[in-house]
Amino acid sequence: MIEETRKKTFLGFDFSTQRLKALVIGEDYVIHQEADVEFDVDLPEFRTAGGVVRGERGEVTAPTLLWVKALDMVMDRLVVAGVDFSTIEALSGAAQQHGSVWWAKGSEAKLAALSGEQFLHAQLASCFVADSPVWMDSSTTADCRALEEALGGPEELAKITGSRAYERFTGVQIRKMYRTRPRAYHAADRISLVSSFACSLFVGRIAPIDFSDGSGMNLLDIHSRKWCELALKACGDETLTSKLGDPVPTASVVGTISPYYVQRYGFKSDCKVVAFTGDNCSALAGLRLESGWVGLSLGTSDTLLLGLQSPAAPLEGHVLVGPTSAPYMALLCFSNGSLTRQNHRNRLVGPSWEAFNELLRATVRGNMGYMGVYYDTAEIVPRRAAGRWLAEGARAVARAAPQFEARALLEGQAVARRAHAELMGLRLGASARVVATGGASVNAALLQIFADVFDMPVYVQDQHSNAALLGAAIRAAEVWSAETGIKLTGSELTMSPVATPYPDAERIYAPMIDRYRKMIEDIPKLS
Repeated sequence: MIEETRKKTFLGFDFSTQRLKALVIGEDYVIHQEADVEFDVDLPEFRTAGGVVRGERGEVTAPTLLWVKALDMVMDRLVVAGVDFSTIEALSGAAQQHGSVWWAKGSEAKLAALSGEQFLHAQLASCFVADSPVWMDSSTTADCRALEEALGGPEELAKITGSRAYERFTGVQIRKMYRTRPRAYHAADRISLVSSFACSLFVGRIAPIDFSDGSGMNLLDIHSRKWCELALKACGDETLTSKLGDPVPTASVVGTISPYYVQRYGFKSDCKVVAFTGDNCSALAGLRLESGWVGLSLGTSDTLLLGLQSPAAPLEGHVLVGPTSAPYMALLCFSNGSLTRQNHRNRLVGPSWEAFNELLRATVRGNMGYMGVYYDTAEIVPRRAAGRWLAEGARAVARAAPQFEARALLEGQAVARRAHAELMGLRLGASARVVATGGASVNAALLQIFADVFDMPVYVQDQHSNAALLGAAIRAAEVWSAETGIKLTGSELTMSPVATPYPDAERIYAPMIDRYRKMIEDIPKLS
């Protein structure tokens, strides 16, 4: 009876670029404790800037041992925060996507024999044959072209793996290591993603790569959920399959927690470890998106997440195997997000969002025919050069009154998000909604524009600003619940809308989708 009534908690981690964060949630998904470690500040001995080390030719890496030592520190901070580890039923995690970890021979034996008397970083210091290339690395352009050529072109690669070749993707990073550092390639017994590496630290062996994060490598066939033999052959030798291991569904229990954590922190020996995944994949779970919903992260760049029933084959954007109930997820990253909004706010009215919103209130929806595309930096989706383009109806104009530019900026961004989401498979439906997160999700005027352009109500989650971190804990809870058959009170989703579209929104904005598509055809393309 005592066992039945004792509280149950769940633990999530996020191994992001600049920090390691952890949180504990209860059965009701309410947050109990949090802790974090900032790499540059808390671990200065690794000499990182922004969590990474930059080379001279576009190389960007992170010392793998940095992440291990950060885990030692964040666990101690959870102890100080008062976490009772004996109540944790399951844990999972998220990590920056596209980074790779290169395990030395004998590492798995060391993971299996960890002593609870010592820190992890002291026992695993010799386990890595190279620093970890991360998502910011841009040194593999030649490898991208070679991979695309080997699979019949970018379109064919996208059909198979969900994306054309990108410099940061793990497949081409492996190819570069094989080509330029063959000794390190052959010395590596296993290759992990940052997510599966982090999972390995908890499960006491090399953990498998999950389908969702694995589909951000240009190596996984997203249809068969198996490694693509042609892609493997283009990026390494016959040992690459064994170095990667077999991928597993994201909602998998990969084992119970390593005895190290039982001895050192008092975890239950049957605490389940759920496969870790990429941060964007985990954010989809954290936003708790259902079929037909859109996740919208409004940050320095804007990211759109969308559950799909079948995969598109985009040359811009990515399709990944879904981490939740939807078979696939679309990921669209727009580099011109909040920073671009802020730059033009400053240009038009100075550093006041209230003054900017006054400009919006001086205009009408549809903006009297004014429409703009504002790229302060080169855009990812679509791949276009930086610049500013403004039109009044069918006529290009150099400038407009500040109130028209203000609305043109925000409506143009929202129209672009919908236009590209439709190419990925977005369909409007009665139950559809946008779930917004990120710093700009506090701006009611911006959210109203997104509600009108998407013709969907917009909801905001109050629970936590880091959807990837919360998603890690929620995934641990939900996979545990599915495995045990015990329903958790937090699984009942409650949200309230913060913006509702006007009845005539579709009539106003649907034609603007077509106008946007014509506008971007005249903008210089990036290769």
